[in-house]
Amino acid sequence: MIGASGAPPRAMAHNALVVAAAALPGQSQERRRLGLPAPPAPRRLSGRETFRAVRLEAVHGRLAVLLKRLMAASGGMAEIELDRRTTGRVVVLAGDGAGFAGFLQSAARGDEVLRDAAREIAEAIERFESRPRSLGLRRGALPLHPVPLVMGILNVTPDSFSDGGRYLSPRAAADRALRMAEEGAAIVDVGGESTRPGSVPVPLTEELRRVLPVVEALVPAFRRLGDSRPLLSIDTTKAEVARRAAQAGIDMINDISGLTFDPAMPAVAAETGRPVVISHIRKTPRTMHAAPRYRHLMPEIAAFLRRGIERATRAGVRLERIVVDPGIGFGKRRRGNLVILRQLPVLRSLGRPILIGASRKSFIGGTLDLPVSERLEGSLAAEALAIAGGADIIRAHDVRPAARVARLCAAVLRGPLTKR
Repeated sequence: MIGASGAPPRAMAHNALVVAAAALPGQSQERRRLGLPAPPAPRRLSGRETFRAVRLEAVHGRLAVLLKRLMAASGGMAEIELDRRTTGRVVVLAGDGAGFAGFLQSAARGDEVLRDAAREIAEAIERFESRPRSLGLRRGALPLHPVPLVMGILNVTPDSFSDGGRYLSPRAAADRALRMAEEGAAIVDVGGESTRPGSVPVPLTEELRRVLPVVEALVPAFRRLGDSRPLLSIDTTKAEVARRAAQAGIDMINDISGLTFDPAMPAVAAETGRPVVISHIRKTPRTMHAAPRYRHLMPEIAAFLRRGIERATRAGVRLERIVVDPGIGFGKRRRGNLVILRQLPVLRSLGRPILIGASRKSFIGGTLDLPVSERLEGSLAAEALAIAGGADIIRAHDVRPAARVARLCAAVLRGPLTKR
């Protein structure tokens, strides 16, 4: 298993994902969305205390049959389905800890192809079960446990969907950022280009004009806060904006394009040593809501994020400095955004901290039939669900309520329950 050493991850040819209870019989709708075969016939497993189901894709016929045979011989079960988009198959292996241990021991005696597939399965399970506890920084690390972090949103744009035009001056932006720090933000994310649906990119010079004065005002103001200061993040898809912001003192890069819009971004992230958020998006903000279609939403998101991780590590970004974000609202229909929250644990198979940005987004308005100004409760509910599903960082407009949600969720889900 590759972890905090920062070594680049090996290629995951089969996009191995722990899909857990979503693979159980009777969960037909969830199974379809995950791209799982028809339910296997019920069988008695050797134990259920560590039951897991692992999905593989792009598996050739001989390997698929061999995986199924070895899993059955170890007391588990497996199903195979032809993937009509490719010549490969989707394979789901299900069993308890003893079953997977026996399967992996048998696979270790096989040929290189079988051993590589088994290695993917083992790494996916290990990553799923041992979540990251910190985010690597240029100096030191940012704890992610037990309380998830809140990233406050600071848009210095005239046209963002929720707060566009409110913090255009460096003074107004700095005041808002300091207020978010008081309210519990561990990170403040400064963005100078709206990525709302239908938005168009702004020129480099204009984005720099918007964000650099704010960053230059915030860096010394945050330093005066001492050890309690939040990190400062730059929300941009442009490598030059990230570079200039890093020179001005920002701590983190948040790229909603998953390092795809600007080919220089991976190298800039590596050169600056800043942690980077790699997000999933389909198309661009201008076109992302033009009939987005997915066959199997979460596996496709996971594969995109895996490619982003590989792109970053090849450029020299240390693995412990990478965060992944499934990109709620970026090229998904309302139902797809709800599915992300429901099936978020699948992304724990990637072994990286998970960021979720659901605050005030249109899927909340569409579900509750509410305008942007009345989406606080929906945002908080989405944030609580995300934390329950494994999110480590919540990106929010309403920092104080989100921080309270994070603390309560941590007390229930991650901390010892007191007698009081």
